[in-house]
Amino acid sequence: MKKYWFVFCKTDIMLEKVGEHYSIPLSEEAPISLHPWTHVLNVTPMEDGTEVKTVMVDQPITDNPQYEMCGLRPSFYRLSKEFYLKAGKCHELLYWDNNTKFCGVCGAPMKMHTDISKRCTNCGKEIWPQLATAVIVLVHRADEVLLVHARNFKTDFYGLVAGFVETGETLEEAVHREVEEETGIKVKNLRYFGSQPWPYPCGLMAGFNADYDGGSLHLQRSEISKGAWFTKDNLPTIPEPLSIARMILDDWINKTSI
Repeated sequence: MKKYWFVFCKTDIMLEKVGEHYSIPLSEEAPISLHPWTHVLNVTPMEDGTEVKTVMVDQPITDNPQYEMCGLRPSFYRLSKEFYLKAGKCHELLYWDNNTKFCGVCGAPMKMHTDISKRCTNCGKEIWPQLATAVIVLVHRADEVLLVHARNFKTDFYGLVAGFVETGETLEEAVHREVEEETGIKVKNLRYFGSQPWPYPCGLMAGFNADYDGGSLHLQRSEISKGAWFTKDNLPTIPEPLSIARMILDDWINKTSI
């Protein structure tokens, strides 16, 4: 029976050229040569029931014109949404597999127990893939929104205030804390927007809208290099369509354009 093969080399995925489009290789056996010791992972099937396998290889595939290596993020623009989301899940599982080879308690080798869990071969400790949960929020003040440029952004776009949820903290508490820490202002009327897997390498983004509730803008310079209030008529460069930050912004832009 044919299976979809999600083949990665570091953060690049192997795409198959199908005419003018791209897809994921579909075949009974792996579309490339694998070592006997290569660990092939089983992944949740596609919506139509087709089996899914994923594997990490040492070198990019460059000797077959049928295939092309592509970064996971850019693959958003080449693959269908279903394939892109599945590719993200596959990469997260491969990252987890590579970083959990040995038990954190006794140091013995770990062995797959189910498709998404491992068990220590010595002490029996079980582990599962871990998610780093983060919040991201669009702050509103009348017809303006607060956008910031984080120091870790690689290009000159402005995004939303965001940060990781701390242990023992609710999502809502994390929103209030991150906004105040990074910008010095307070917010109110939090409204949940939605969530998004963020496989770079193993995140989950929970998106919110919130209203300004006082305070002056004082940026946390260790995290934020620039930040300001913008209307929809003077927006700076904003995030790419693949991100929930852009989805929240687009939702605001479309609503205020009516």
